[in-house]
Amino acid sequence: MSVPAFVAKLAAMPRPFSSHRSSNLRRSTAVRQPAPRPEVTRLLCFHKPYGVLSQFTPEGKWQGLKDWIDAPGVYVAGRLDADSEGLLLLTNDGQLQARIADPRHKMEKTYWVQVEGVPDEAALQRLRDGVELSDGKTLPARARLIEPQPSMWPRNPPIRVRQNIPDCWIELIIREGKNRQVRRMTAAVGHPTLRLVRMAVGPYSIEGLEPGQWLDVLPVV
Repeated sequence: MSVPAFVAKLAAMPRPFSSHRSSNLRRSTAVRQPAPRPEVTRLLCFHKPYGVLSQFTPEGKWQGLKDWIDAPGVYVAGRLDADSEGLLLLTNDGQLQARIADPRHKMEKTYWVQVEGVPDEAALQRLRDGVELSDGKTLPARARLIEPQPSMWPRNPPIRVRQNIPDCWIELIIREGKNRQVRRMTAAVGHPTLRLVRMAVGPYSIEGLEPGQWLDVLPVV
């Protein structure tokens, strides 16, 4: 789960994709060539705070990445909801972005989830086996109660808890990315999500990063 110890000090590169459009209105039969890879691949690990979108432009009450990251030429590899926290990866390499974001590559995503109540072994096993959601059953996952319970950084704003109802942190590791999947999974087994933090994506993690901090790392996928 560790972020690679070495930090690459790399120059910002332009986006590898082109906005070119053909003037020919007929469907082209030419095979589209892959976008050229940058001379130097750049990969950023960003500890996204609550209330920040996975895009550079702000919307309404939500901040954009431009308020936090000064790194031209990079774009998001795998989204994270505004009301979730934790690891967000950005890169200037389209092929690397696809390997990270595409569920077909089965890169594990590790979440620490604060839930209402304390799941028993039966509830955890349901998460492991897969939960039936409105858009299909989730793939098998890994789920456990985190012991001892972690001491997490404060969230702004703080979560709302119901008086006299306990809560706890669980770890959930999945390999897919349905819309708001983790929240729907925990709700389906009777334990609504109160707070959601993505700790790691594959070999990359937020270890050593405070909320709002980011750094360059060398790609290892």
